[in-house]
Amino acid sequence: MALFLSRLVKPALVRRSSSVSLLISNGFSTSLRQTPPCSVIGARPRGEADGGLIVAYANQHAWTEMDKIVLLELVCNSLNHGKTQTIGASHGWVATLKEDGILRLQDDLNPVASDTNPKRIPLPPLVTLPHCQTEIITNVSMTSSSPEDDEDCVVAVKFLGPQLSFCKPAGKSKPEWTNIKIKNPCFYSSRVMFSKKDNMFRMPGSGGHLIGSWDPCNPSDDPKLQSVRFTDIPKLTNDEQNLIDSCTKSEHLVESRPTGETFLVKQYKKIAENKEGAAIMKTELLMVYNLDDEGNAIRTQDMGDLVMFISMSEPFCVPSTAFPGMYTNNVYILDYDEHGYVDLARTPFDIVSAEGPLYSPYHIPPQDIRN
Repeated sequence: MALFLSRLVKPALVRRSSSVSLLISNGFSTSLRQTPPCSVIGARPRGEADGGLIVAYANQHAWTEMDKIVLLELVCNSLNHGKTQTIGASHGWVATLKEDGILRLQDDLNPVASDTNPKRIPLPPLVTLPHCQTEIITNVSMTSSSPEDDEDCVVAVKFLGPQLSFCKPAGKSKPEWTNIKIKNPCFYSSRVMFSKKDNMFRMPGSGGHLIGSWDPCNPSDDPKLQSVRFTDIPKLTNDEQNLIDSCTKSEHLVESRPTGETFLVKQYKKIAENKEGAAIMKTELLMVYNLDDEGNAIRTQDMGDLVMFISMSEPFCVPSTAFPGMYTNNVYILDYDEHGYVDLARTPFDIVSAEGPLYSPYHIPPQDIRN
């Protein structure tokens, strides 16, 4: 277990932080009432089963080891032989799935949440629809950050394949799953996100040419579909086309709540080798498209002062001016195999990254600081 941190990327500096307020006052004005976005890096063992949470704040160039204690099984699934697995995150809540088949929402990895009284919300037992599966989960999305007491909060769970499930953890009636079976196979491997602007759960289809939307209050097997039209497509060089043809591709739908913009991101990955000679998946190209309400997608290399965060958590955007020290017009990437950032304006494409493995690859959005 002591080897856990040594297997991760070496930081430029590990700084101790006894509290979030100390961290914030050290970097900028203490009047700021939210924490900067951060990446969950892992934990330094302090016992057999727990350790001090380590995060990387996006406006700093070091890892921060906190006094907050977390269960090591949440940041390294292999420690408990896969008995507890983190399968997604949204709004700072991590979703876990245990051998009992119960999906739970936990705030353990949220830097501002209590470690002496962590919140764990068990959801009803998963129900598997015919010709579907509920063991492999693509991701999790939520309509709000308060699943424990917001009666209107809806949790959406996307499974690999056609099943998409919804639940109200704090609803007036006993929580239960509403399960739908998606007919169009282009959504089978897609990731779900919640659009606050449209008040809909949305999902890009494979290739990004179709977007499906589901009403969180009345989900249906027949979603609202929107066709995406890619306009002003720049001509690719032969090298760029050959690179794209050799990569796997995934799509991310990202909403910038501060500006009301919606972005469609195409991420291209290719098999590479790490220093130990093991195969990893490395990002070779990102294409970011600004998507308007009519479905017109225009490729952009200028998001203004926005910073985008893509990980195994629900993606989000933050203005760089809100947290001095962040790299403007950058996309921060966090996955099992890599942790880095991309300057969209830089040509040719270049990603500054470090290799994993990172067992809890989640970006945590800004969190309100409670006095």
